[in-house]
Amino acid sequence: MKITGNFETREVLVNGKLLDPGPSLKIWNHSPDGFNWGYEGSGPAQLALAVLLLVTDESTANRLHQSFKQEVIAKLPQADFEIKIDVRHWLFTRFNVLALGRARR
Repeated sequence: MKITGNFETREVLVNGKLLDPGPSLKIWNHSPDGFNWGYEGSGPAQLALAVLLLVTDESTANRLHQSFKQEVIAKLPQADFEIKIDVRHWLFTRFNVLALGRARR
């Protein structure tokens, strides 16, 4: 998945298509002002949720978007950006980590 962001407009494209914040706002209204990145706030949380909703179900996206924000979205520069990321692989890896953590308790 190729994700690009325009820092001035806060528009985010996923594989060349404008990412609509609407579906993520219906689940959790972190940031009615739109997406943001490069720190751990409400705009980055909204972006993380919106990206995860593209590849997984609502429950999983809701449960893991804060981790995705911390591990991926917050580490982006506070500027225009372009990243290529396999979000499904990130989810698979994250589920393994969570499953191992539960098994050890």
